[in-house]
Amino acid sequence: MAVLRRFAPIVFLLSAATAQAGEGALRIELNRADARENACQLVFVAQNDSAEGLDQLVLETVLFDRSGGVVALTLLDFQDLPAGRMRVRSFDMPGLDCDALGRVLVNATASCAPQGALACTALDLASRMDGIEVLQ
Repeated sequence: MAVLRRFAPIVFLLSAATAQAGEGALRIELNRADARENACQLVFVAQNDSAEGLDQLVLETVLFDRSGGVVALTLLDFQDLPAGRMRVRSFDMPGLDCDALGRVLVNATASCAPQGALACTALDLASRMDGIEVLQ
C-alpha cells in the first residue's frame, strides 16, 4: 500500500501531461489511398483542435513500401488549417503503387505558421487504412 501512495503523484502527473498533450493537438489521419493513372492519391483528414488557426503547415514525409524500403521523400503542404475546423487534403504521388505502400513517416515539420503555435508540434497521427501505418 505504501508503494502505491509513493507512485500516485507520478501517475497523476503523467495523466495530466497526457491530457494536456491532447489539448490543442492537430489530428492528421490518412483516410484513403486511391490508385490513379500512374499515381497514388493519398487523402488526409486534418482536424485542428487547437485554439489557434494555422496559416500554413508543410510536413516532410517519407513513404516506405511494405518491405521497409524508402519509396519517396516528399513535402506535403496542408495549407491553412483553421482552429476548431476539419480540412481534407489530397496529394498525388506519381509512380507510387498504393498497394505497395506500408508506412508514412512524418520526418519533420518543414514549415508552420505562425511559428511556435502548439498545433505545429502537437501532432496526433493516425491511419484508417489497413496495412498502412502513419507515424512520427
